[in-house]
Amino acid sequence: MSEEKGFLSKLKTYLIFAGPVTIAFFTVIILPFIYGIYLTFTDWNGISATHSFIGFQNYLQVFKDKVFWTSFLLTLKYVFFSVILINAIAFFLAYLLTSGIKGQNFFRAGFFTPNLIGGILLGFIWQFIFSNILVYIGQHFDLPIFSASWLSDPNKAFWALVIVTVWQYSGYMMVIYISGFMNIPKDLLEAASIDGANSYHRLKNIILPLMVPSFTISVFLTLQRGFMVYDINLSLTNGGPYKSTELISMHVYNTAFLSQQYGIGQAEAFFLFAVVATVTLLQVYFSKKMEVES
Repeated sequence: MSEEKGFLSKLKTYLIFAGPVTIAFFTVIILPFIYGIYLTFTDWNGISATHSFIGFQNYLQVFKDKVFWTSFLLTLKYVFFSVILINAIAFFLAYLLTSGIKGQNFFRAGFFTPNLIGGILLGFIWQFIFSNILVYIGQHFDLPIFSASWLSDPNKAFWALVIVTVWQYSGYMMVIYISGFMNIPKDLLEAASIDGANSYHRLKNIILPLMVPSFTISVFLTLQRGFMVYDINLSLTNGGPYKSTELISMHVYNTAFLSQQYGIGQAEAFFLFAVVATVTLLQVYFSKKMEVES
């Protein structure tokens, strides 16, 4: 009887403090997710009041869609370069801004600021920079690389997208790396210096192994945001020119809402979710193994 009262007391406490959050989580996240999976097996166009069950036809259509796979491969390329550049620059900035240089708190705030700007606004700002400021500089100083807007060139538009993404997220990941650097025991580094270890050996044998938890978090976040990016893609290039920068999230949105193929769009979205979940889980798993071994 006492066990039953203890359970009811815990349940009452849970419902009081976590009940509203749990209900919101299920109604906003879980139920729409399940309903979305159901819609992948229908021919709903997103507007009509009725729809028919068509089995796995939407998934078969996804695998036959060449445009989808073009966007998916472009997204893989975008994620690859974005993750490497963001984490490399963020790690370097964190290393520099924990070395005791003058004004390092000011620089930390400055590098973090781009992350506070919304993706839509950020895209429009950089659209103006690429289409006007850099073009003016290129023409005024006779610099061929900036003589025309990067956003009008299919090859350069992709790199413009990468540059803006790196500029936005490097400061945020820098904060995570700074936290990792500050948790490294100073006496350990001092002992290594006394034993004759130079900066390179301290970085390789002490700092990097102890920074693995920070790498795990930062790579996870950049992978997830890289695959799911939409706002910058929309406001900076809108998928152009000629759909050369249409990343996978934009393609899914266009399929579902502009082409009114909601069932196929949901199937593409679920496939993307499965890919992102698999990649991020594998990344966290192997990173955790490195963390333990270190």
